[in-house]
Amino acid sequence: MAQKKTNTKVRQIGKNPPEKKHIIDPRYKNAIWTTVILIILLIFFIVNNTRNEPERGPYPPNYKPQSGVQNN
Repeated sequence: MAQKKTNTKVRQIGKNPPEKKHIIDPRYKNAIWTTVILIILLIFFIVNNTRNEPERGPYPPNYKPQSGVQNN
């Protein structure tokens, strides 16, 4: 007669999978992201304030500038 195959694997219920190795330690992850964002904002601030403003062009036709002091 044919023999039944018995399963020789041992069931390991509840065994934890191996831990993942993180590139950045989770304790320092928020501090690193905060630092990166602040550096990016600082770069944008410096670039925005070091550019030259374009020269002022002529006023449009029929433009009448208003003076700051009005006499009644």
